[in-house]
Amino acid sequence: MTSPSDALIEDLAAIDGDILVLGAAGKMGPTLCKLAQRGLSALGSGHKVIAVSRFSSPETRADLEASGVTTIACDLLDDAAVAALPLAENVVYMVGTKFGTSGAPHLTWRNNVYVSGRIAEHYRASRIVVFSSGNVYPLRRLGEGGADEHVRPDPIGEYAQSVLGRERMFEYAAGTWGTRVLQYRLNYAIDLRYGVLHEIARAVWEGRPVDVAMGSVNVIWQGDANEVALRSLLHAANPPRILNVTGPETVSVRWLAEEFGRRLGKTPAIEGQEAPTALVSNAAASHALFGYPRTSLGQMIDMTAQWVREGGERWDKPTHFQERQGQF
Repeated sequence: MTSPSDALIEDLAAIDGDILVLGAAGKMGPTLCKLAQRGLSALGSGHKVIAVSRFSSPETRADLEASGVTTIACDLLDDAAVAALPLAENVVYMVGTKFGTSGAPHLTWRNNVYVSGRIAEHYRASRIVVFSSGNVYPLRRLGEGGADEHVRPDPIGEYAQSVLGRERMFEYAAGTWGTRVLQYRLNYAIDLRYGVLHEIARAVWEGRPVDVAMGSVNVIWQGDANEVALRSLLHAANPPRILNVTGPETVSVRWLAEEFGRRLGKTPAIEGQEAPTALVSNAAASHALFGYPRTSLGQMIDMTAQWVREGGERWDKPTHFQERQGQF
């Protein structure tokens, strides 16, 4: 997951300046930082990877520093702390809140919109890859194909609305200060410890029903998603560029349950019936820029099945990919 491809190393050689990652201690941040650092080290570059987070886990911070990443503990709600953050030519913005929106929507809007505006102003001279989500799109009929970048956003629920608000803050920076931005609309990155495939595999393994109302999904290996994020720094633009990031397949949830059943020696319990629409994205533009992901769907299924069967580590961070009403 943190081994850079030749293509990433080549692109990192073309990126001037340090790479600063905000929200670096989340689900994807640590591996993205290590991937970037290993790529720069392979080049013998003197540029730094700077990871910024509150670092509520000292272990995560120590692990990043042991990998050669520079770390800065920062509360992005603290004016003085934000003002003291070093400027960097390249910024990957990974800050965001999803879960708990239904119970405290004002905190979600604070973290996804208010904080974004402050950071957009501070880094107005940088090129910025902004982590966003395919949740900004409407549900699509499968016959229409997944939403591509030309589909008008129509977010369902306050979480998805606030994610579009995050995009608008960086769009404002682009229009006001000429900031170069790439809106990175991701769904869904997977790790063996969490993600859509982990959730379906674990449900099959434990004999729990798999809800198929959201009948299809997109998935991409986290390492491949991180590579695309770093390589996207070269494609930040003004006006901002929008890029969908996911795997090439629109995958049936029922089929995934059956595939895990075969590998795990279980008969999956299916709950519900597929709706005619689903939250699915078309990432053809990303694949044209960067090629297809290195890790195939079949590999991800095989690795996840083995991981679950052997009792591998799990993060209790469900994606709620089944959610159709935008309640998180």
